[in-house]
Amino acid sequence: MPQPGPGPQGPEAAARARITVDSPGAMQALGRSIAGLLRPGDLVLLTGELGAGKTTLTRGLGEGLGVRGAVTSPTFVIARVHPPLGTGPALVHVDAYRLGGGLDEMEDLDLDVSLPESVVVVEWGDGKVEELSDDRLHVVIARAVGHEEVLDDVREVTVHGVGARWAAPDALAGLRAAG
Repeated sequence: MPQPGPGPQGPEAAARARITVDSPGAMQALGRSIAGLLRPGDLVLLTGELGAGKTTLTRGLGEGLGVRGAVTSPTFVIARVHPPLGTGPALVHVDAYRLGGGLDEMEDLDLDVSLPESVVVVEWGDGKVEELSDDRLHVVIARAVGHEEVLDDVREVTVHGVGARWAAPDALAGLRAAG
């Protein structure tokens, strides 16, 4: 069950959910579940080691938002825009891994222009794009610790809501079904 508590940026985080996923399919399903909570203007920051499942989760977000195009890692292009198939928001998928600077270096991407009508997902965005929005989701994906042969695909996903948009302790309650 989601639990309130301080998030990665301190006490301004209001809602928190912890979900265990045991396969790439479950990670994609979690992305679809998170998409059900999102609306235009939302910023989502994804943190996790290489291969943790950030792009897989984003693929599920794209499915849940109903966007056009295959969601793949934007590592070499920095950002991809997936327009909506219907009336929903576009998905802007950014990989900030190779960007050393903060928001100044990302200014050319015009994320601040895209944000009001899109859902912007930034892999490796911690410490780089928080200034884009006072309201955001921080999603941290960690490999489960244990016997590698058993837990190889198991991930512990923590979702922190930050700001007034996510102030209600039950703001992430819809994620329970995905875990």
